[in-house]
Amino acid sequence: MNIHMSTLGASVLVLVFAAIAHFALRWYAHRRCKQKEDKASPTEGEQERSARRWLASTLLDLIAPLALLLWIQGLHYALSLLLADLMQSVDTERWPLLRYAPSVLEALRGVATIIALIWLLARLGRAIETRLVIFARQSHTRSDDFFLPIVGVAIRLLLPLLAVTMGLSSIAVPDRLQALFRNGVSMALVGAIAYVLYRMVNAGCDLLLERYRIDVADNRQARAVHTQVTVPRKVIVSAIVLFAFSAMLMVFDQVRQIGATMLASAGVAGIVIGFAAQRSLGTLLAGFQIALTQPIRIDDVVVVEGEWGKIEEITLTYVVVNIWDQRRLIVPITYFLEKAFQNWTRTSVELLATVELFVDYNFPIEALREKLTSILNASKFWDHRVNVLQVTDVREQAVQVRALLSASNAGNAWDLRCEVREGLLQFLQKAHPESLPRVRQLRVDTATAV
Repeated sequence: MNIHMSTLGASVLVLVFAAIAHFALRWYAHRRCKQKEDKASPTEGEQERSARRWLASTLLDLIAPLALLLWIQGLHYALSLLLADLMQSVDTERWPLLRYAPSVLEALRGVATIIALIWLLARLGRAIETRLVIFARQSHTRSDDFFLPIVGVAIRLLLPLLAVTMGLSSIAVPDRLQALFRNGVSMALVGAIAYVLYRMVNAGCDLLLERYRIDVADNRQARAVHTQVTVPRKVIVSAIVLFAFSAMLMVFDQVRQIGATMLASAGVAGIVIGFAAQRSLGTLLAGFQIALTQPIRIDDVVVVEGEWGKIEEITLTYVVVNIWDQRRLIVPITYFLEKAFQNWTRTSVELLATVELFVDYNFPIEALREKLTSILNASKFWDHRVNVLQVTDVREQAVQVRALLSASNAGNAWDLRCEVREGLLQFLQKAHPESLPRVRQLRVDTATAV
């Protein structure tokens, strides 16, 4: 194995040129950044300073992958010179593996070049994403805050994949390795597109729902919008996942038919599933009907199966009711179309509440009415709309009195009822104990008569 000194010197000279180019690239980048820093005007705005800093940091970040590309080409050329000189002085019959050395070296150069390109474009995409995020923060438009970061993510994910896909055929890589790279890049590209679409759907829904908050007092319209947006979002996300999975299967020739069948036979599958799962399809259609007609909405106060609670979640098949004691009642979606239930916030969150008492015939009703007014005026749960005390029934042993109250929502109505009931009872016990219903005496008289 003899290598000429001239060949060795040429190889070393190539590596020296690569090192000089690397040093010159770093020097030029740092010099440009320093010039931009020196030329900075003290009167420039925050956006100009931010753009200048971003440009300088981007230029510095690209030095490493560009230097790697230089070294890959320099090492490949230097090793090619040495290998060519070596093969001329070596018997290939004795060393048969040397026959494959040029092709292996070329393949390694191709793979390394692809990796370096991915690194370079990934850093460039990340720099663009960072700039878009900074611009979104500086912008006064809410839509920019949602969509510009997604555009940055799309550029960061798709730029390296698209570049590798287009440049793969021009790099000397064996056919099998090219096919492996191409299939992997295609799957990654499909996954990246699906992820970007998923982010866009969520961002659009969040942008729409941001204007309609459900943590305010009057949230009837907001709950309606939340219900209309939540169900279609789940359907769209499911469709994105299905099409992405089918497209990934179609990348490989062995299972391409499966992916094509999943997309092409949707109509036949729909008919078969329709006969096999009529009840399930009916449930799904009921979910769409609930979303459109809205007999219930997110955060509605309902009474279902004798349980009082709030609508916490609405899906295509079931509804979750958050009961007052923090239990969860899971109700089929068809229940709200087939059976009667109470919706306390269907048209308004304001409610009327009642408190009933039994008093003796000689009790002064006007004093109880004044006490009710004083209790309501001191309560933080009363909304100052309704304050009525009426005698609703006269029985043989007692008089039934009902207080009608108003509150801004169901929770306040419940607390107000408890507060008024306790206050009136204390008033009866302290001020007019003789007017309490004589339950024991009535029971004794009844037993004696029998």
